[in-house]
Amino acid sequence: MFAIVRTGGKQYRVAAGDKIAVEKLAGEAGDKITLGDVLLAGEGDSLADAAKVTVSAEIIAQAKSEKVIVFKKRRRHNYRRRNGHRQQMTLLRILSVA
Repeated sequence: MFAIVRTGGKQYRVAAGDKIAVEKLAGEAGDKITLGDVLLAGEGDSLADAAKVTVSAEIIAQAKSEKVIVFKKRRRHNYRRRNGHRQQMTLLRILSVA
């Protein structure tokens, strides 16, 4: 069975056993959480009622994503700024979609 869940402003297609990286969620490694905002659920070609489906997951780790370089430049003004950013993220293992 699969489900489409929304967390951190993004949507993810998940099934039992999947590993996904989402925006930072509160919790420690090993904690169990439930993803409440289920948009769609189904199995194969048939769809199920998304209101009755719960998605449970386990936090694998709290990590940082890849570095994004922010570079600003204004022509002919001798203005250059270089900055980097690493977004906080949470690695999840989907335990069950029921």
